[in-house]
Amino acid sequence: MAKTVPTYDLYGERVGNSPDFWLHCETIPSRSSLHRYEIGLHRHESFFQILYISAGSGDARFGAETVALTPPAIVTVLPAVGHGFRFSRDVDGHVFTMLASHLRLSGAAGRFAAAPRVTPLDAGDPDGGFVLAALERLAGEWAGRKSGRTDLMEAYLVSVLTLAARLWSRDNPLDGPGEAAGETARRMEHLNGLIQQHFRSQKPAQFYAREIGISPTHLNRVVKAATGLTAHAYIARKLIDEAKRALVFTEAPAQEIGLALGFADAAYFSHSFLRATGATPRAFRLAERARLAAQSSE
Repeated sequence: MAKTVPTYDLYGERVGNSPDFWLHCETIPSRSSLHRYEIGLHRHESFFQILYISAGSGDARFGAETVALTPPAIVTVLPAVGHGFRFSRDVDGHVFTMLASHLRLSGAAGRFAAAPRVTPLDAGDPDGGFVLAALERLAGEWAGRKSGRTDLMEAYLVSVLTLAARLWSRDNPLDGPGEAAGETARRMEHLNGLIQQHFRSQKPAQFYAREIGISPTHLNRVVKAATGLTAHAYIARKLIDEAKRALVFTEAPAQEIGLALGFADAAYFSHSFLRATGATPRAFRLAERARLAAQSSE
């Protein structure tokens, strides 16, 4: 029997129904040193992560795949993807953990963030140098708790991921068509583009499989390998993520948001949202806005 991959908010900590942060930052040594510099295979249900490796070395593990880490580099991991790390004792850098529902990524950045990646950075390259500087500023803004930091941190995150996507496509123009990992990444990028286009119509997994040109069973295997979720669950999560954004950042009533996302009525939307998040749309809106207001005032 396969060993169950544990789920955490932050590695080694119990998952909470209502995390008290949208962005968390800590140094890599601060947590990895507690575990002898080895982070076992695990996943984060609702969080996207960026690891910035500034010194030392190590390996990143995505399922059965292992990728060497040579600084400077960043590792990007989407929610529900099983991953782990082994670091040298001189490792340095930061780990940024953020609510995936808070990220507003599209285009190249959205496609880049749709699969786990290790992206080398070159300080001498204009784009790579900017990413390095932005990551340092991001860590500083998180620790400094100055006014306006939420807007700045969001801007740094989008800039980092957009430029990382550019660097990745520059260094991986073909991405090895015969390599399973590259094929999975390409299909996940295709799927994410289709979901972005059609999610409000609540198309079934069979529709996406047909558009990609593979069977529903094959699509399910691809999504499962990349995220640990079934294709149906992965597609459904996009709807819930969009609902979360609308509830927090617009004044539209929950019923209107549900109808815009293709739910038949308010009751069905509320039931689906509660089942996925553990909170009603109204309770989620109030709690998330209160949390963001508290962070902005710090």
